[in-house]
Amino acid sequence: MPKQNTKKSQRGQGVKDLESLPTLNQNAAGIDVGSAEHHVGVPAGRDAEPVQKFGSFTADLHRMARWLKACGVETVAMQATGVYWVALYQILEDYGFQVNVVNAHHTKTLPGRKTDVLECQWLQKLHTFGLLNNSFQPAERIWVLRTYMRQREKLVVGASTCIQHMQKALTEMNIQLANVISDISGMTGMAILRAIVSGERDPQALARMKNERIHASRQEIAQSLEGNWRPELLFVLEQSLALYDTYHQKIAECDHRIEAHLQSIESNGDTEPQPAPPLRIRRSHRKQTSWSDLHAQLHRIAGVDLTQIDGINVQTAQTVISEVGVDMTRWRSEKQFASWLGLCPDNRISGGKVLKRGTRRVINRAATALRMAAWSLFRSQSALGANFRRLRRKLGAPKAVTAMAHKLARLVYRMLKFGQAYVDKGMEHYEAKYRHQQIKWLAKTAAALNLQLIPSPEVVE
Repeated sequence: MPKQNTKKSQRGQGVKDLESLPTLNQNAAGIDVGSAEHHVGVPAGRDAEPVQKFGSFTADLHRMARWLKACGVETVAMQATGVYWVALYQILEDYGFQVNVVNAHHTKTLPGRKTDVLECQWLQKLHTFGLLNNSFQPAERIWVLRTYMRQREKLVVGASTCIQHMQKALTEMNIQLANVISDISGMTGMAILRAIVSGERDPQALARMKNERIHASRQEIAQSLEGNWRPELLFVLEQSLALYDTYHQKIAECDHRIEAHLQSIESNGDTEPQPAPPLRIRRSHRKQTSWSDLHAQLHRIAGVDLTQIDGINVQTAQTVISEVGVDMTRWRSEKQFASWLGLCPDNRISGGKVLKRGTRRVINRAATALRMAAWSLFRSQSALGANFRRLRRKLGAPKAVTAMAHKLARLVYRMLKFGQAYVDKGMEHYEAKYRHQQIKWLAKTAAALNLQLIPSPEVVE
């Protein structure tokens, strides 16, 4: 008697179990996204060829959308493959489809479906039974703002790279300017670098460009500027400085575009302008952005002032709004919002044993901004600052930063969803509340041990 194939029988049983599920999306289609072509699968019986292949040109995408309309499709599921899905997503949304962008990690680990045709059919089947989770996609206005913000971030990274190149060229020429000036991209450092590129080599003349805020003396600066002026390294310094200026010019243009776009976004409720909170910014960058205007625009768009939360400044609020938007109905609860940011524990438990602890590896700019805001609470004389310092003593710095970023994410969610302002009750209120909780816990523990707590009398001096 021939031996049955166990794997095939298990796979067939799994398909039967899947088909027994209730149908949630009857008019669903699945798309396997590629760089040059897309494979689309629709329910059987909608077309003589339920799986078809389309190119990636714009005309092909419109032809695909019209074919899906003819097949009676209402919702589409596709994987987030690189950035190839973006143009397809926008065109399908313009045609009125409900588009679900699926995380590839949720579908690629299953066996079989090694071809594009089988992949799109499998996506269509899973989406029919409602087994795929839709990834978060912001509103159109927020999407545009996010694009501008991410472009600005790339420009800032490029400018920072130019500073490193200039620092390397100076070090190779034994120009130890960085040892007497904390930041060569400041007012004094840039004045000296521009003079060097212009042809000035006299250390005393360069030292006279020292700003009054520099602690080092002119003699120390002059000694640090004595080196070997090698022409090839001067050429590298000149080009790096020119690129640095170009990057800052592009950053200024990006700031103007961001400001204009923020003004075009409609207000969220009736908000009154609030004074901008104090923000420590280097003088060389103060002319690039009007932080008071930016604060007013963010307050108008969000309907609440996120900078009222200790640790969150204007830059952090701008990053959070550009990444997640202001519509918190996309997440059912603040727990789901924090989990989406990757700020929740992800304990792997099997057989009653914890196999792995920690948070999920999520690359999210909003979560990174909240982590930086959490670390800035280290010296804050507020309730959040006291909470962070206690967590740091108990858990250590890395876990404390994640835990406090989790708390900040919950506060942001509540403010944006319910429109309520945040009120800091102060460090003393937090310390008193924590002390009361500790006493309550000690009393409960003592009662369990059949003991009684007796408060000690105050020492009167």
